[in-house]
Amino acid sequence: MLVLGIDPGTAILGYGFVESVGSRIKPICYGAITTSSKARMEDRLMKLYDNLDGLIKEYKPELMAVEQLFFQRNATTAIPVGQARGVVLLAGAKNSVDIKEFTPLQVKQSVTGYGKADKTQVIYMVTKILNLKTPPKPDDVADALAIAICATHSAYSRL
Repeated sequence: MLVLGIDPGTAILGYGFVESVGSRIKPICYGAITTSSKARMEDRLMKLYDNLDGLIKEYKPELMAVEQLFFQRNATTAIPVGQARGVVLLAGAKNSVDIKEFTPLQVKQSVTGYGKADKTQVIYMVTKILNLKTPPKPDDVADALAIAICATHSAYSRL
């Protein structure tokens, strides 16, 4: 099963495609879509959509996993991230990809075994699980891969 994990954001949108082969999970493609803070928001959102739509059309994932919106302190950051999430959900829906959402706690629990793991632990485990030579950068890419790993684990636990 090919899974696309997304860590939504308007400045940096992390993405990661992983494939489960038996009990192994292997990375297929990962990276970040970036936009300029100087660009108009509608242009930034269009760039995110166009790039993500192209990736979905190229790789044809069976499942797309997105982190649920969770903000404790900064509500002003939540609005642009919410807009990016909307673009992500639209791209998945327009391409008829099954979409699942996971909380940050679920992702951390799935990848590290501890729901309150810090970013360093998540990056370390993503690097180990996917047998990567170097940790994925920026952090948004590691988060996207963690979300994809979580979705893969979740899909197989329901079988």
